[in-house]
Amino acid sequence: MSLLIVVACLVIYFVLIFSISFLTSRFSQDSSYFDGDKNSPWYIIALGMLSDSLSGVTFLSVPGTVLAAKFGYMQVVYGYFFGYVVITLVLLPLYYRLNVTSIYTYLLGRFGIKTQKAGALFFLISRVLGASVRLYLAISVFQLFLFDQINVPFFVSVLLVIGIIWLYTVKGGIKTLVWTDALQSIFLILGVVFSIVALMQAMHINLPQTIDLVRNSHLNQTFFWDFSQKNYFFKEFLAGIFIAVGMTGLDQNMMQKNLTCPNLKDAQKNMFWFSVSLVFVNILFLSLGLLLFEFAQYAQIALPMKEGKLISDQVFSFLALHHLGLIAGIFFITGLIAATFSSADSVLTTLTTSYLIDLRAKDITKQSISERSKVHFSFALVMMMIILWLRLYNDTSVIDLILLFANYTYGPLIGLFFFGILLPHRKADDKWIWMICVLSPLITYGIFLATKKLNNLGNALIIVNSALTFGGLWVLSIFSKR
Repeated sequence: MSLLIVVACLVIYFVLIFSISFLTSRFSQDSSYFDGDKNSPWYIIALGMLSDSLSGVTFLSVPGTVLAAKFGYMQVVYGYFFGYVVITLVLLPLYYRLNVTSIYTYLLGRFGIKTQKAGALFFLISRVLGASVRLYLAISVFQLFLFDQINVPFFVSVLLVIGIIWLYTVKGGIKTLVWTDALQSIFLILGVVFSIVALMQAMHINLPQTIDLVRNSHLNQTFFWDFSQKNYFFKEFLAGIFIAVGMTGLDQNMMQKNLTCPNLKDAQKNMFWFSVSLVFVNILFLSLGLLLFEFAQYAQIALPMKEGKLISDQVFSFLALHHLGLIAGIFFITGLIAATFSSADSVLTTLTTSYLIDLRAKDITKQSISERSKVHFSFALVMMMIILWLRLYNDTSVIDLILLFANYTYGPLIGLFFFGILLPHRKADDKWIWMICVLSPLITYGIFLATKKLNNLGNALIIVNSALTFGGLWVLSIFSKR
């Protein structure tokens, strides 16, 4: 694909994003950065949450996993759906009743200041790592197919991308992101749809034939019933529930957008339609992955390999940019741009929010713009450093890396919140809770090592981690009575 076309796509996209940023921030109050003035339309938030949940990981990594994992990822996605039901019926009513800006304020009232800080710290660690991994994947593709062609080093590419994200989020905050995320979702989905259309044309098949090809392919296997394998259905399904509750319902990045709805009813409508849409969109992504491998076999195309191993995260980009024609390439680039920026833009705002409210105990109505900007910039710098480190390390599928982080960092949050919600009358000493939150992931990792040869727990590690935290709090509550 011509570099001129890629640059044109980038320019058009940036003009749209910065226009939205200008329009949404010019009449904003200082508190709008944190709460979006509490007037965001629920359907815009639902659309925007798709890009935040999918991001570059789904766009690039999920299609490439189909050859090895088939449609097994849907077992986790079906679990997500039921996790979102828990969020809709349990967590959202709690947050709206307490009228919080940071969801970890709940931990302050339920346990104490040290627990609030511990919960926020787990979120900060998890989101910084997760967002950096997502952004690393997308920037790596840009580097391979764009920046390398004009001799721009990876360090400069990272600096450029994060600098742009910082510019359009530093002023408008969450009020801007509600609308930019919606635009990014549209580009993401169009990128997948037009890629599928291009594959149909390349293989000379119509829509009914495409549906039959997907339905009858040996790669179209969703459910796996071998308990000894990490993709066993109930492990993945139950893990999906816990991951959804942790990575969405107990994640400031996802919930801060929900809390910009005017009321609980709108927030629940947003979560319902988002959860339904996410199931169908993931089916679309996996179908795309299946068609990519069918096309590679049909056209006898050698896919990108490294040391005899398929580079799954590059399958989509390689075929879209080199073998599917101009239109598919353009929509792939626009989808990738959207994935790149949805991976990190809202994270910078919500990390700043949680840091100032939970760790620094600042009142959002009394925030200094200069202090807020410094924190915002500091998190951008941290993400840049992690991405550069990943450039030296990463040799695995990014979707696996994201879920690995979730298993260890969101388990303590799930244990904390649900101990507080399900056992409201039990007390636990605030000064010791942080120790349980640290020990639980360490013990979980020990269990993983001990059972690795016998039975791979896979994503079910998050269940173990959550249960250990919950059980540790229950034991602590017994001693706290004395």
